[in-house]
Amino acid sequence: MTDDRLRKQDPRTQYPGPPFKKQPQPAPGLAAEMDPKPDHGESSYKGHGRLEGRKALITGGDSGIGRAVAIAFAREGADVAIGYLPAEEKDAKAVIELIEEAGRKGVAIPGDITDEKFCSALIDTAVREMGGLDILVNNAAAQTTNPDIEQLTTEQFDVTMKTNLYALFWITKAAIPHLSPGSTIVNTTSRQAYDPSLGLVDYAVTKAGIVDFTKSVSKQLIKKGIRVNAVAPGPFWTPLQPSGGQTQDKLKDFGKDTPMGRPGQPVELASIYVLLASQESSYVSGEIYGCTGGIAIA
Repeated sequence: MTDDRLRKQDPRTQYPGPPFKKQPQPAPGLAAEMDPKPDHGESSYKGHGRLEGRKALITGGDSGIGRAVAIAFAREGADVAIGYLPAEEKDAKAVIELIEEAGRKGVAIPGDITDEKFCSALIDTAVREMGGLDILVNNAAAQTTNPDIEQLTTEQFDVTMKTNLYALFWITKAAIPHLSPGSTIVNTTSRQAYDPSLGLVDYAVTKAGIVDFTKSVSKQLIKKGIRVNAVAPGPFWTPLQPSGGQTQDKLKDFGKDTPMGRPGQPVELASIYVLLASQESSYVSGEIYGCTGGIAIA
């Protein structure tokens, strides 16, 4: 399999850019229903054995960034468990098939990470089915745009906090006893942690929290030989956007305000997660890796 992404080409036009058509979806959204469909590396990502024999759990692994990471990890030699909402079963089945096509074990674990008991069960199931855990990717997130704080309900605020922050805490805490020296945790934050958009107050607050969580916990866990880092994406073409992350009017020009003039595709993040999960980044811990299409993050 040739990785066409590595061919020299203009990054501004390597993937689709705006305008995009309106395409509303109910949350949490499905990649299969998007136009154009996101590129998760299904036909392009080529592995090089950098995660051979590892066992990874990825939350939100059915679509978007999580799906691209799952495909990359499997092609790099890891067994992969994915957590996802039951409504995302269609996307999850497609990911498991791709993991198994790579010759690795795929484990599908549906459930709601706003439930602390499920977060513990998620870790227990992944460890039992794969025989251990070496890599944890906290990626699942809730995002709903709301340009008026007076219209931001307690219910929405609560769901965002529990999905993006509480679950991060619950899942990480449950995973630690199963991790050994050389294990890694990679969290997904966002450029919103540094330059929040007008309509993403609750989401931006959680993403800023993930930055500090990553930096603080990394100082604790390195004493156990466990590295913790995070990736801060800019605008990426995932189901999060048409299912409430953006208004349909803003979706039309999604990514246009970046220096590259387009949103990123999930596959463009995959190799960053591979790097941070692998031994190649052995001296990297407590860091935030930006991937924003040229938008500066502090």
